[in-house]
Amino acid sequence: MNIFLALLTYFAYIFIIVMYSIKIVKYLRLPVHLRWDLYPVIHEERYKYGGSYFEDIEWWTKARQKRFLRGLIYLLKEYLYLGEYFKRHKSYWLVLYPWHIGFILIIIFHILCFLGAIAEVIGVNIFYYLTIVIGVVSFTTGVFGSIGLIIKRLTDKDLKTYASPLTYFNYIFTLAVFLSGLYAWYFVDPTFSEYREFWKGLITFHFTGIEPAGEVHIIIFALFLIYLPYTRSMHYISRLFAFFLIRWDDEPNTKGSELEKSLQKQLKWKVTWSAPHIKSGKTWGENAKK
Repeated sequence: MNIFLALLTYFAYIFIIVMYSIKIVKYLRLPVHLRWDLYPVIHEERYKYGGSYFEDIEWWTKARQKRFLRGLIYLLKEYLYLGEYFKRHKSYWLVLYPWHIGFILIIIFHILCFLGAIAEVIGVNIFYYLTIVIGVVSFTTGVFGSIGLIIKRLTDKDLKTYASPLTYFNYIFTLAVFLSGLYAWYFVDPTFSEYREFWKGLITFHFTGIEPAGEVHIIIFALFLIYLPYTRSMHYISRLFAFFLIRWDDEPNTKGSELEKSLQKQLKWKVTWSAPHIKSGKTWGENAKK
């Protein structure tokens, strides 16, 4: 059983890293998006009143100043607060937010377990109390949020309309992850010392035994990692692209730029559908010249 748990954990982490990497590369290789050009753009110097670099005389001859950190802080606030949900649907936010925080913290918890195990291998005992706090908060908020989301989806007429069987399956799956972790912590491993020993075994290749409750959590969490790339959880990463590469993209199409090269390439693609204003069989460039 020890070897099985180790191999399953190795596979789960390698699998999710590979699958997410493939998806990220796929996103980055997609065609140039349709421009929004909605102001204010957050990295602009004139962000406060909605201005842009286009206000400058001969803007194309000047170096652009971008405030990348401002956009990053904005996204971090969205990740940690979910402000739009709070503004639009407070009762939904009350159950979605704990679930969301539990999801983020369980990832941090496992990172801390990994780092803590490495520290113990080299003879340093750090992350001990932080791991306990993060783990307990993650499992508790995750259980509360998962149950709350199931109830909210079943009782709220508007939300229920857009909920599929897969939606409920996802909530039940996450509930199993959080609940198994909470049970293992409360009844078996209150300091997560056993779980860190398991991680030390993964690092040193000396696999150690663990209580059945801990084994159940390890198996469920590994299966959860394997399942994640096929869910909408990818939006935790894809939102970065949506904001920085689409919503806030105001890169000018200047002569000789990489953007111009990409657009020229796409204008040579053949149109495979037709409409009164579009002719099938011609390129996008040919249709644009009509």
